[in-house]
Amino acid sequence: MEDEEALREKLAELVHEHQDLDASIGHLVEMPVVDALQLRRLKKRKLQLKDVIEKIENDLIPDIIA
Repeated sequence: MEDEEALREKLAELVHEHQDLDASIGHLVEMPVVDALQLRRLKKRKLQLKDVIEKIENDLIPDIIA
């Protein structure tokens, strides 16, 4: 049960970071001069977070035997 609670806390942190990255990317794109390297790094990190979030969500969903 403690593991599940820890996973849920980690999930919440990652979702928050993912949302922050999304906002940062949005602001960066709106700038007149875009730092392409920074934008690429932020997008890559956002995709990495998405993968980890999906893995944790799958770990939290109990296996259903059909």
